[in-house]
Amino acid sequence: MSRPPGSYRVATVGGVPVVVSASCLLVIGVLAVVLAPRAADVVPGLGTPWVYVAGALVGVLVYAAALVHEGAHALAAKRHGRRVDSVSLSATGGRTALEGEAGSPGEEFTIAVVGPMVSLLLGAAALGGRLLVEDGILALLLEALVLANLVLGLLDLVPAPPLDGGRMVKALAWRLAGSPRRGAIAAAWCGRAVAVAVFVLPVVSQLVTGDPPRLAVVVVCAALALLLWTVAGSELAINRLRLKVGALVPADLARAVLQVAPDLPLAEALRRAAESDAGGIVTVDPTGRPLGLVVETRLDATPDERRPWVATSTAADPLDDGLCLPADVTGDGLLAAVQRRPASAYLLIDAAGGLRGVVSMHDLDAAVGHRARPERG
Repeated sequence: MSRPPGSYRVATVGGVPVVVSASCLLVIGVLAVVLAPRAADVVPGLGTPWVYVAGALVGVLVYAAALVHEGAHALAAKRHGRRVDSVSLSATGGRTALEGEAGSPGEEFTIAVVGPMVSLLLGAAALGGRLLVEDGILALLLEALVLANLVLGLLDLVPAPPLDGGRMVKALAWRLAGSPRRGAIAAAWCGRAVAVAVFVLPVVSQLVTGDPPRLAVVVVCAALALLLWTVAGSELAINRLRLKVGALVPADLARAVLQVAPDLPLAEALRRAAESDAGGIVTVDPTGRPLGLVVETRLDATPDERRPWVATSTAADPLDDGLCLPADVTGDGLLAAVQRRPASAYLLIDAAGGLRGVVSMHDLDAAVGHRARPERG
């Protein structure tokens, strides 16, 4: 599993790696400084450095709450048969990396809602505990758990991607529209509406209270609105593209492939491909088993004057499962393959193991662009 720079795998819970970014230490340090005065008020005479230790412990509890939240997502996903690549914590919060997509609106909704629900339940339990104890370090820690879990749970219910509330909107719209892509588009528009609401919130507050908003509040609202609008715009673009690609039949875009021996001179292979109007060149062994696919990057790196003297195999990428797709792959399946294994072209293989053709990204882009243009009467 690849990890971002500055992140470390600290544990494995239920077979899921837990990755923590070094940026978490910065957040914990800030909380230690900010909450030290509160710790000193709660426990007079605690003294330095224990007030900072207490503040840092609050920061640790905040991340523990985020870990439980993300763990709930991971557990729900595994119960639905999804692979969970990792649970990660960073300065921006927590994230559960899932492989693939939900198979149904119910699965999408369940995995999304379980995180906020667990956070709200933990927050309520911590609140009950806080009402039973007197002021002290334990009270301070319980207050931190109440705040962290209630804020996390309520904030994640906001109906805007990438928050869990946005995924819940996607699931509901998916159920109504019958398409996960259209569900995601509906969630993105909902996110844009939330972004506008956040942006005008300071103005509405001034109209209601009569007091001008603070500059810091205006800046924070504007920044959050910009972030939500940007994420929603990205979701709109991606899922509109997925709708177009999903309607395509990759087999209809496939071009014939030329099969050559690996040691055939590259210039001769290119001549034969042009002569037969082949869309790709595949090297095969004496039994006809495909070995490699000639790719543009390797071809461009081979000067024209050298092509008569080098073998075709030098311009081919070895074939792996990522470059070979079933002949009946759908448009969504092709898009998933591109995300897993980016390449300039993919081979279509029939059930008997024979080559059905090659689908290039150039042809895919052209087909999507053609579908995007409105028809003229």
